[in-house]
Amino acid sequence: MSHMPVRTAASHPLGDHSADLRMMLLAAMAIFVGAGGAMGAWVLIKLIAIATNVFWFGRLSATAAVITDASVGVWIIAIPVIGSLIVGLMARFGSDKIRGHGIPEAIETILFGESRLSLKVALLKPLSSAISIGSGGPFGAEGPIIMTGGAIGSLFAQCFQLSAAERKTLLVAGAAAGMTAIFGTPLAAILLALEVLLFEWKPRSFVPVVVAVLVSYACRPLLIGAGPMFPMTATLAGGPASLAAAFAIGLMTGLEAMLLSTSLYRVEDLFHKLPLHWMWWPAIGALAVGLGGMVDPHVLGAGYASIEVLLGGAPAIRAVAVLLIVKAAVWLIALGSGTSGGVLAPLLILGGAAGFLVGQFLPGEPGVWAMIGMAGIMSGAMRAPLTGALFAAELTGQLAAIPYTLTAAASAYAVSVLLMRRSILTEKVARRGRHLLQEYTVDPLELLQAGQIMTPAPETLPGTLTTKQALAFFTSGAKYRSYPVVDVDHRLIGLVSRADALRWQVDHSAAEISLAEVISDAAQPVAYSDTPSGVVADLIIETGIGRIPIVDHLSHRVIGLVSRQDLLKARASSRQAETDRSRFAAAPR
Repeated sequence: MSHMPVRTAASHPLGDHSADLRMMLLAAMAIFVGAGGAMGAWVLIKLIAIATNVFWFGRLSATAAVITDASVGVWIIAIPVIGSLIVGLMARFGSDKIRGHGIPEAIETILFGESRLSLKVALLKPLSSAISIGSGGPFGAEGPIIMTGGAIGSLFAQCFQLSAAERKTLLVAGAAAGMTAIFGTPLAAILLALEVLLFEWKPRSFVPVVVAVLVSYACRPLLIGAGPMFPMTATLAGGPASLAAAFAIGLMTGLEAMLLSTSLYRVEDLFHKLPLHWMWWPAIGALAVGLGGMVDPHVLGAGYASIEVLLGGAPAIRAVAVLLIVKAAVWLIALGSGTSGGVLAPLLILGGAAGFLVGQFLPGEPGVWAMIGMAGIMSGAMRAPLTGALFAAELTGQLAAIPYTLTAAASAYAVSVLLMRRSILTEKVARRGRHLLQEYTVDPLELLQAGQIMTPAPETLPGTLTTKQALAFFTSGAKYRSYPVVDVDHRLIGLVSRADALRWQVDHSAAEISLAEVISDAAQPVAYSDTPSGVVADLIIETGIGRIPIVDHLSHRVIGLVSRQDLLKARASSRQAETDRSRFAAAPR
């Protein structure tokens, strides 16, 4: 008597990608998320403008204002402190998730919080960031808008019956849409999603993110403005010398990124040693901001005007050197205090200032080398080389400079990964006990087939064996917990386990029944020799059966068995490919 298993690997359709029609559903949802992200960016910009006008000019207005135009005397010290006290109160009595620079919190929510952000965070994060930046905090709007846009996507997703992975897709789509609306950099926003936020590259997530970004980009001229945020006219003379110079700037900014990241978390450690509640830390950090503002008012606020001046190539060398030192100091202290603000704009200023200073000794306009420095430091600090290279080019409209921004981004990235264990973003998450590996590879289980890891010609039991005989077999020292049961032609009938034998020991009425009769109605999962090992792993997870028989396609004869232990061979094979080194090795047959 032969039994044909009904749960086979064929129930898992194979292909290059795992996309299905739900991808189109998410893409449709991403239209609304993209529009929401653009609107969130517009609201954040207006809130920053209102806060800036209230704190520095004493007026209620949403018109863009520059802090350096204000004349407040010694209030330049008090205003950042007042703003930070408000942020500290909001964090303590509202939500402590508004603390920090936004991107690490988004990463943590994606990986460990099932991509669920609350309405409270969606409302408080942009408000607290606007107060922080508007009162002089040396931050940018990108971190807050990533958190805000992500919250919009997450809240929208929670209105529907979606999986955690689908919620993640819409969360990241909202974050990328918000970044696109602020900076007008759609390609960089998509790459940021891939390199930093998604932790995967699948059509199911890629297509909706692109849709949200394009919708936001279409809305941007109506809400914020069209064109590059910092348009440049100067161009870079090409050639090997320029590539070599870009490579050197990348090395320099990679070291700068490492120094900044290390210093930031040392400052944070010092704040943790203070005998005060963390609510008061931002005010202490803001005191340093105010003192820095007395030295150079250009270090206050987001600093977009400083970026524009650096790219224009007009500032005095002494002014840029002061900006570099003072901006770094106040930003590190303020961010280390746990207030609300972003990292991208300060990094652009610091990398741009370094590139500008080095550019004094290089051919061409210093502003172009400032742009190269921006690409390098963004890549080195955030471990996002493609994002850094495209972001600097899109931000300035200098797409022809991509080979040079990419050169700087790659060399900065190499320095960063070799000298620093974690990025400025992931270090924050790791300090909360969450280790991340930001390397995306194909799952080794998807590369190996069942025939490559199976135990061939496994021991089997004949279907004519009675349950009484099977019980004696298991109690007399069987080597395995379960065995395939086959008919006279060695075709699979099912699987019998030690747990079955224990059940028969209690049920004496089944003592003389053959195994073929006992298990003939069981649905036994099977796979084939060419089945990907990942599909076999899925069968084990779905069915709870720890050993999957491997059968021949045509005859259904048992030719092997894959256990949980066998699945570990795939990981061992992957590690071996990384560590075993040889030369002139013979090609595998």
